[in-house]
Amino acid sequence: MKKIIITFLLSATILVSCTELEVTPTSFITEDNFFKTQDDAVASVTAVYASLSIDPGEQSLFGRNLYFLTDMGSDYAAAGVSATNPQVRALSSLTHDATSDRVQVAWRQIYNGINRANIAIDNIPKVAGSEVVKTRLINEAKFIRGLLYFQAVRLWGGVPIVLHEPTSIQLESLKSKRATVDEVYAQIISDLTDAQSLPSTYPANEAGRATSGAAKAILAKVYLTRKDWPNAILKTKEVINGGYGYALFENFADIFNKAKKNGKEHIFSVQFEPNQAGNGSSGSTFQATSFTGFTATEPADIISDVALFYDIYAAGDTRRDASYVKQLINPATGTLYTFPKPLFKKFLDLTNLATPSNVAINFPVIRYADILLSFAEATNEQSGPTAEALEAVNQVRRRAFGKAILIPDATVDLVGLTNVQLRDAIREERKKEFVQEGQRWYDLVRWGILVSEVKKVTAKNSVSERNNLYPIPQSERNIDPVGLPQNPGY
Repeated sequence: MKKIIITFLLSATILVSCTELEVTPTSFITEDNFFKTQDDAVASVTAVYASLSIDPGEQSLFGRNLYFLTDMGSDYAAAGVSATNPQVRALSSLTHDATSDRVQVAWRQIYNGINRANIAIDNIPKVAGSEVVKTRLINEAKFIRGLLYFQAVRLWGGVPIVLHEPTSIQLESLKSKRATVDEVYAQIISDLTDAQSLPSTYPANEAGRATSGAAKAILAKVYLTRKDWPNAILKTKEVINGGYGYALFENFADIFNKAKKNGKEHIFSVQFEPNQAGNGSSGSTFQATSFTGFTATEPADIISDVALFYDIYAAGDTRRDASYVKQLINPATGTLYTFPKPLFKKFLDLTNLATPSNVAINFPVIRYADILLSFAEATNEQSGPTAEALEAVNQVRRRAFGKAILIPDATVDLVGLTNVQLRDAIREERKKEFVQEGQRWYDLVRWGILVSEVKKVTAKNSVSERNNLYPIPQSERNIDPVGLPQNPGY
């Protein structure tokens, strides 16, 4: 999975999201003439993974497009002057509507990945090859399908559940009505439960594939989101105590060191390489949009309020300077340059600032620190501030302050907190820990505090309760307005 070049594209894949077709397909590459060998099965699952990181001609789902909704649509990220798309600026100010191109692209990309997974799941059983390998490939596809539906249900609420590839190009057969939120979550849990049988590890040359630990970790986040505290605790404990070898990096900045990809803290990451797929906008574009060079011009992605998000770190908290940067040495001149406002740093390739195009730093979908904080949160909500819950938070804090992770330290450890105090502390740790990692909007929504927190940012005071969901893209509703009713407020 180190470099994914897509040569496997099925015509049926474009039919996933019920989008309006401009042309009439004249032929299909069908399962009858593609799925023959085990190599074909592997290629189909490679295409499923690639849906997360490659969309030629467009910013990829986890390469930046999801960021507009999960980060820029929250309180701490905003559109800088280099963001020229008016619909991006509308998302930043939370004044977007159902015609938002970024919302529509996210919908298309998510359902594109889901349909690729469906094609693989439906057709892999027929190929010749090892049943063990075929079962593993099917469960990898189910993992990605579950992960994508988890994004979709949180972004839009109830969404269409599509579990099989289209068998007709007739418009009526392509329509799919919204399912309920509970029905979508049931499907997510089913897919991720099957994916728990995946291998716990892979050979080094296959690093980045979904594992049983990754399936349990995403399941833990599903249960946390559902406020199913017992199951959230169960799954986080299975990840923590399951013998997977997961642990925190001793140095916080190593999470985003491209030389330490797929390390002990990375439970599941979207894999990126420079200039992925040979298309300048198909891989990860975080560096190019967070750093425009040694200039006072704001990049496209900026911190929304320095006082609310940069100045909040206590002295010695290494997460601030790993997440943001105020000064960099210009490699062309050797001089130290100070930026007018801190820039996002996590996805900057400091070894290659001269050509900030596609960056090779992976995107961490879920890492071990998230599991520790999720365990602490679920435990605190169910049983109060137990010693185990406090220890999980304190491990994250010790690493942040450069202390020995597993050794109690009175200078940084939280002790003697009430249930409410620990709840607030966990929320504060998550705010500092996951900058630009696609977590903030999801956190604020599930805590029920999106509106109150976002209103603290002056430029985002248009926020309202409608922003707890995104609009169903109008292009989708034009095809089936009855089956796809709009979310409130749009």
